[in-house]
Amino acid sequence: MSGTHTADSYSVTMAPVGEVTFESAPETWVANNGSWADMGIALGLEPPKAVWLTSRYHTQYYDGIDGVSVDTSEMISLYQDGVSKELFYELDGDVHVIDPNFLMNRFQGWERSDVDEITEHVAPFFGNCIYAQHYPWHDGYRYYTLYEGFEKLAQVFGRTERYEAFEEVHDEFRSNLAPVVPGQGERPSVAVLWGVGDTPEKFYPYIVGGGTGFEHLRALGVRDALAETNIQDFHGSRGAIDNETLLEVDPEVLMLRGYESKSRDEFEDTVVDFLRNHGTASALTAVGNGDVYRAGGLYQGPITNLVLTERAAGQLYGFEGELFDRERVTEIVDGAL
Repeated sequence: MSGTHTADSYSVTMAPVGEVTFESAPETWVANNGSWADMGIALGLEPPKAVWLTSRYHTQYYDGIDGVSVDTSEMISLYQDGVSKELFYELDGDVHVIDPNFLMNRFQGWERSDVDEITEHVAPFFGNCIYAQHYPWHDGYRYYTLYEGFEKLAQVFGRTERYEAFEEVHDEFRSNLAPVVPGQGERPSVAVLWGVGDTPEKFYPYIVGGGTGFEHLRALGVRDALAETNIQDFHGSRGAIDNETLLEVDPEVLMLRGYESKSRDEFEDTVVDFLRNHGTASALTAVGNGDVYRAGGLYQGPITNLVLTERAAGQLYGFEGELFDRERVTEIVDGAL
């Protein structure tokens, strides 16, 4: 463990907050997003009291794993046209698994003094903005991989054995995945985009990069069609492209973000149906071949990453079957190590 122990306390270190000391394992917590929330579920914890936006914590990913489920009906969204300090007092969590720099830079409102106040009067912050690697304020301190962050959280909650058990599941998963991924020359070109609405006339382009939000696509060695063009990543440009520009690229596969709340059939009946009947979009190779898919959520933890990578392996490479042991996942969550 990165940190120190005394008879009654222990400490864990993580950038940017550094060393944080705990007198005992936290019981209640607040998470930045679904990446951290999913790590907690994998560790067998009660769900966090709040996340940034509950609508982006897609708990339906657990539906195919018997014995694992999360009820978000009582979960609070931290962001409600801003983030209130009073809400942190009301939640009264034992730890805030949030990068404080995210709070101070993602929107207007919080200063260092606000972070210090909540740390002193409620509970410490302990987190790193690991889902993406594009924020200019995340400069000068390290990012963590999904499993590095997962290990840190396990140390905070005193559940390192469950983390280690998940590592074994993940190692087996990667071994199973390796033969599924074809050679570079055999992989289709893929454009990852955030579709605007159910009748998308414009899209926000995403270049596959670092962070847990692209974990499944990196594991699959996705051939990024947009990276081969002059189109700027949305994170840097905040710009959109239209169907005409997309047709100039004409990727073989479209992976669309922003539709994870829809089932596959709902996605087909709305977004895909619109594209099929659109004067320009209907000419896209991906639309004509039926290769338009939901791309997966921005926030991935150890369980949701397994689910999304397996799903995308079917979408991109035609894989059929299971790549990870669902029964073993349930056992670890339940503490049967």
